Amino acid sequence: MLKQVENEFLNRLGHLYDTQEIKEIFLVVAEEILGLSRSNVILRKDLELSEEDKLKLENVLASLESGIPLQYALGYAWFYGMKLQVNEAVLIPRPETEELVALILKENRLELPKIIDIGTGSGCIPIAIKKHLKDAEVWAVDISSKALEVAATNAKNENCVVNFMEADILSANNSLLRQKFDIIVSNPPYITPSEKAAMASHVLDHEPHVALFIPEEEPLLFYKAIALFAKEHLSKGGKLYFEINRRFGKELQSMLEGLGFADVKIHQDIYGADRMVSCGIARPDVLVV
Repeated sequence: MLKQVENEFLNRLGHLYDTQEIKEIFLVVAEEILGLSRSNVILRKDLELSEEDKLKLENVLASLESGIPLQYALGYAWFYGMKLQVNEAVLIPRPETEELVALILKENRLELPKIIDIGTGSGCIPIAIKKHLKDAEVWAVDISSKALEVAATNAKNENCVVNFMEADILSANNSLLRQKFDIIVSNPPYITPSEKAAMASHVLDHEPHVALFIPEEEPLLFYKAIALFAKEHLSKGGKLYFEINRRFGKELQSMLEGLGFADVKIHQDIYGADRMVSCGIARPDVLVV
């Protein structure tokens, strides 16, 4: 019965999650595997399961028990109303990044805009933007070829045309496009090694560290590289957007102002934490340092 499966989840995942989290995980898995609505999962605990469904549920539970995050165990994550493929080559899209997309869409109503996302991972940002700005020309860059494979699959599944390319923003010889963009956006690596102790093991053990961590002594490493790219590649009236580590919002604001960017703003997420930064085109009279 379905109730027995729920008890299995509670018994076997207690070392990783609290009871309420396990119950939520069970609901999500049961909805996906059994094709039931949430209310039916809750109300039909006496439901008899087929051997095939039992095996599917057991396979997901075994993955979860080993520490694999729910989204990787299922093979997908929801983002901005889209069911996106994810695996251990890409970060699991977060709600905070949905807020970044919402901010960009709210502030920009351009005709035929050119947009680039740097460090695209699953492609969640450019695909979401393209679905809502259908006339946009959208580019996305990542250092990982495996991440780009996932992103390209997601774009195809969502019927979105996004131009993907492999490049390293930190490389002095990178081959990024030589054109202007109306919007440059990035959710780059921004976690310092000293923050690892506060992170859940299923994140540390399974999500790609190249997309998570930056050197302790250079917390703005990627932000500066992307800002310098933006200084050369933002079109007149263009805007630069970042998702940020809330610890470094003021430092990033100061750096961007020092590079000559105008109207640098820190935006809070729904929890009141500094989570996004936006700014306008840099003044041409300010020298890059």
